[in-house]
Formats: sequence, structure tokens, C-alpha cells
Amino acid sequence: MHELDKSDMDFFHEQGYLVIHDLIDMETIKAYQKIYDDFVSGVIDVGANRRDLKGKDEGSKSESITQIMVPSKYYPALSESEYYGKIRSISRALLGEDLEIDFDMFINKPPHSDAPTPWHQDCAYWIEMPDKRAVSAWMPLDEAYLDNGCMWYVPGSHLKPMRTHASTAKNGALICEGKEEEAIAVPLGPGSCVLHHGATVHYSRGNT
Repeated sequence: MHELDKSDMDFFHEQGYLVIHDLIDMETIKAYQKIYDDFVSGVIDVGANRRDLKGKDEGSKSESITQIMVPSKYYPALSESEYYGKIRSISRALLGEDLEIDFDMFINKPPHSDAPTPWHQDCAYWIEMPDKRAVSAWMPLDEAYLDNGCMWYVPGSHLKPMRTHASTAKNGALICEGKEEEAIAVPLGPGSCVLHHGATVHYSRGNT
């Protein structure tokens, strides 16, 4: 288990995100990869909980950014797996012992799809919720770098008023103003993880 020290805590609260390297070993990553592939290929059918995060163009049959929502509903062992357990403990250390995992998802960006995940803040999806404490965690199962869609974060943006958001397309993701010049790119290897505050502005490039 990764034990957070004061510098980790301070960085998260000041910058709005935190990188943890080598949280999960490669043997365990291989097991996650197999589960992931079964979801993306359709071996595990999730019905309406599969969508295109970009929003499908008229007449399009392919997905630019495949989003599988609540995979743990269809593969319950995920909820008790090593990664979920570690993320639960780290999130509680950051924002409170009463935090629980209440949403999970898989995302796939096919090669050469070149569809960015738009700039946004997660808190824009739950404006009416009275308790806005939230930690989002992302772990790549492949090497994640600039040209295939690693994450970008705007440091300290969680400490400022929420930006105005709009919908990108029919059933698409929310989007706010943001630019790479104000952000930090976070390349990661498989098994490493980045956590961010629910109000931190973030995005990723498309997979070219």
C-alpha cells in the first residue's frame, strides 16, 4: 500500500492532482487488461452503459472514445480488487474516511481516432450535490504519453470558481474553456496512477 506523506497531501491540496508511480505490479495489470479487453470487444455486454464519450456523429457506427460505465456492476470482482482497494484508502486519506467508490469506468481511445477528451471539471456533472468532496483516479493499462492521450491538469484550478460548461454533442461529454499552455501533462506507465480533485480542470489529447 502506498502511504501518503505530508508532501503528497500538500501537493494534492495545492495543485489539485497527485501522481503515484507503480501502484499496481505488471502481473496484476495483465489480469486487468484481460477484463478490459472483454468489455471493449463486447464479450461482456453492458447495454446502454456503453457510449461514445465524444458523442456519435450522424450515421457513425464506430466510437471515437469508448466509455464503459460502472464495469464493476457487470464484473463484481473489480470492486474487491487490489486497485480499487488502494484507491479507496488513498482517497480517504486525502478527503475523509467516509469516502466510498460510487462510480467507475473504462475508457478506450482506438489508434488514430484523434478524438480529445475535452477540458472539463468532474464537479460540473454533480452541481446539485450538497457534498462535493471527490477524488477521481485514473490508471492506464498501456503506456500513456502525449500522442496517445495522457492526462493534462490545470494546477490549482480546484481552488477557483467552477468554469462554465456546455455539452459537446448529443449525449457527449461536458466541455469548458482550457488550454495546454496553462496545464501540466502527466505521462504514465501501466500500473501508475494519477488522482485529481473533483474540481480540477483536465483533458487529454486524442490518440494519433
